[in-house]
Amino acid sequence: MKVRTLLIFLTLPAALLPVLSCSSPAHAVDEHYYLVATNTKLPYWQAAKDGFLKIAGQYRVKAEMVGPDTYDANEELSEFQRVAKLEKTSGILISAADASIMKGAIDRAIDAGIPVITMDSDVPTSKRLMFIGTNNYSAGQLGGRELVKRTNGKGNFVVFTMPGQLNLSERLKGYEDALADHAGMKIVDTVDIKGDPRVAFDTASDLMAKKRKDIDGFICLEASAGQEVADVLNRDNITDKIVMAMDTNDDTLKWVKKGTIAATIAQKPFTMAYFGLQMLDLVHHHKPQNLDHDWAQDAFSIYPTFVDTGATLVTSSNVDNFQQARQESKQ
Repeated sequence: MKVRTLLIFLTLPAALLPVLSCSSPAHAVDEHYYLVATNTKLPYWQAAKDGFLKIAGQYRVKAEMVGPDTYDANEELSEFQRVAKLEKTSGILISAADASIMKGAIDRAIDAGIPVITMDSDVPTSKRLMFIGTNNYSAGQLGGRELVKRTNGKGNFVVFTMPGQLNLSERLKGYEDALADHAGMKIVDTVDIKGDPRVAFDTASDLMAKKRKDIDGFICLEASAGQEVADVLNRDNITDKIVMAMDTNDDTLKWVKKGTIAATIAQKPFTMAYFGLQMLDLVHHHKPQNLDHDWAQDAFSIYPTFVDTGATLVTSSNVDNFQQARQESKQ
């Protein structure tokens, strides 16, 4: 067994050795990596920051999360452009609030020799090296199957989303396909919350005030809407509506424990950012002759196109285990 383990290690590509050895002398104190987030105040992005800084500490390199502290796609673009112009920028990890406006900036950074990797929300038409994150279509299907099970395949649902984000569109498509074989299930309205959780709260409040008995539940495709809808239902003592949420901030988990939120889909922002910096560092130290290459279409590419970090369904039956695991990750 010991011999087999040694042989496996020795046959790994030499380019991966810096990833496996955090004390590699290749790391320099003047390396500076950036995580550009869509809303730095959200617990989701604080978890990503924890992962980003943890691996940076192991590598002994500089790392920083930047971006707007409210949902603002244009401000995120400005922050990306700013760090891309800095002399010591070694690599950038970016989650695009709006893929259409981020493409040109990513392409220019790649042309300038700065490694760029997308996480959480992709810009697939750009020259980014790879995408690290959730298979959002699969995550939507995961939620959709749970919704079918809990409603016996019947009901009308309102969706809360932000149409400009590719990851949310993919989740919606996953839900739609999961519900497609159940004629008794329909999405009757789709609400753009525009990055403001108050829109979800106000919309749900308005619908419940109108006694909309034709609405059986809510599908929340981003992190903040689920807890807002749950708050509305709790205030009005409404128990016959089902809520499907996304992500695992403390308020969302509180409502999962109480049963007001039926289930939420846990992503892995810590993992995305942790692994993302590993890959940026690898590219920085083993940079190909030309970053401007169609790696996705290259059958012998040295980079994967998509790294799926996975998703997990969190319900009242496993929420305590989830919270314990999260606490242990911070130790």
